[in-house]
Amino acid sequence: MTDTTTPAAGANAPADTSAKAWSGRFSEPVSDLVKRYTASVSFDQRMAAQDIRGSLAHAKMLARQGIIGARDLADIERGMAQIAGEIERGEFAWNLDDEDVHLNIEKRLTALVGDAGKRLHTGRSRNDQVATDIRLWLRDAIDRILALIAEFQARLLDVAETHAGTPMPGFTHLQVAQPVTFGHHLMAYFEMSRRDAERFADCRRRVNRLPLGAAALAGTSYPIDREFVAAELGFDEVCFNSLDAVSDRDFAIEFCSASALLMTHLSRLSEELILWMSPRVGFIDLADRFCTGSSIMPQKKNPDVPELVRGKTGRVNGSLVALLTLMKGQPLAYNKDNQEDKEPLFDTADTVIDTLRIYADMIGGIKVKAEAMRGALSQGYATATDLADYLVKKGLPFRDAHEAVALAVRAAEVKGCDLPQFTLDELRIAMAHVPGAAERLADDVFGVLTVEGSLASRRHVGGTAPEQVRAAVARARLGRG
Repeated sequence: MTDTTTPAAGANAPADTSAKAWSGRFSEPVSDLVKRYTASVSFDQRMAAQDIRGSLAHAKMLARQGIIGARDLADIERGMAQIAGEIERGEFAWNLDDEDVHLNIEKRLTALVGDAGKRLHTGRSRNDQVATDIRLWLRDAIDRILALIAEFQARLLDVAETHAGTPMPGFTHLQVAQPVTFGHHLMAYFEMSRRDAERFADCRRRVNRLPLGAAALAGTSYPIDREFVAAELGFDEVCFNSLDAVSDRDFAIEFCSASALLMTHLSRLSEELILWMSPRVGFIDLADRFCTGSSIMPQKKNPDVPELVRGKTGRVNGSLVALLTLMKGQPLAYNKDNQEDKEPLFDTADTVIDTLRIYADMIGGIKVKAEAMRGALSQGYATATDLADYLVKKGLPFRDAHEAVALAVRAAEVKGCDLPQFTLDELRIAMAHVPGAAERLADDVFGVLTVEGSLASRRHVGGTAPEQVRAAVARARLGRG
C-alpha cells in the first residue's frame, strides 16, 4: 500500500482511467516484475468485506460532515452493494495492475458510479484504510476463535466429568509420580485454554481501536468525525496518534503471540495423545477419522491429526517471529515492509481456527482404556509419597520419612513387588535403618497405599480427588475459577 490521499470533489482526475492512482508523479510505468513483486491483491482480497464496511462508514461520515453530497453517498452505497454481490458470487475480476484490495474495489466502484467513486477516498489514505481493514478482519477472526475455544472447552469438560474418578499415573520427567485421575489431567488443559481465551479477549480490546482518520500519517485537513466512524464500525475508541495509527502492528503481533501460546498448549496435549495411543502405553484410542494407515504396514493406525498439530505449532511460532522481525527496524511512519504483515497473520488465524475445529471433535471421540491406566499405577510405586505423608502424620520428620520410604522402594524393587504387596512386617524390616520409622507403622498404613486412598486424600481445591474434579468441572461450566 502507498500513502495516497485522493483530492476532494472537483479536482482534476487523470485522463487515463487505467493509470495508477499515484501515476501522475512518474515518467515511466512500473515494470511487470515490480508489479508482481509489490502487489498484494492475491492475498489481501480476503479483506474485501472489511474494506467495503470501512468505506461505507467513511462515506457516510463524509456525507454527514458535508464533505460529499447525499447523491454521492447514495451512489457509493449502491455501487458497493453491487461489488459485494460480485465478490460473494465469485464474479469480481481481481486485477494485478490495481495492486491491492483497496484499489481494485475503488476502480470497480468508479466504473459503476462515476465521480462519486473518485470522491470516496477524500480524507483518507490507503495507510489508514489498510490498518482499519486489518483490525476489522482480525476482530472477526478473534471472535470466531473465542467461540471455537469455548466449543473445545465444552468437549473437554464432558470427558473430564465422565472420567473424574478414573485413576491414571501422574508423571514428572515422564516417570510415574503420583496417582491422579484422567479427568483431573484434562482439567489442566482446560485451565490453559481458559488463559488462552483471556489473552485473545484482551488482545481484542487493543485491536478494536480505529485508525481511520489518521490518513497517510499526519491526519487530514477535512472536518472529519472519527468518533462517528468508530461507532459505525463497532470500535471501542479511536487511535489517538496518527503516526502510531498507520505504522504499528503490535496488535497483530499480540494476536500471533496469543496464537502461539494456544498452539503450544494444544501441541503439549497432542504429544500426550500420541504417547497414550501408543500400544506400549495403551491409555486411549482415537477415532479412526483422525488417523491414517501405512502404505506398507497393514497393522498401523497413525495419530496424524495430533502429529500435525505439533508441526503446525512451529508454523505459528514462525509467523510470530516473522512479524516481530518485520517491525523491529522500521522508523515512523508507514513503510512498504508492512505489506508483509498479512500473510503470516492470515496463516496464523487460519491454522488456529482449523486446529480448534478439528480438536474439539477429536477430544469428544477419545476412547479411554481405564484398566490400562490403572495397571500403569502398579509399575512406579505411585503411592510412595502417600506412605511418607503417613509417617509424617505419625510424628516422623519429613526428611526421615522420605529416607524410610526410599528404603522400602528399594526393597520392593529387589522383591519385584509394589508397596501395597508388602506385609506389615516386611515394611517394618525395610524401614528399620531409619530410627522411629518402623514403630510408627500400623495396619492402617495399607489404606493410604491404595490408589483410591491416595486420590481421596487430595480433596482440597485444585486437588485430584474425584469430588474436587467434579467441583472444578461444575465451576468451569458456570464460568467461575
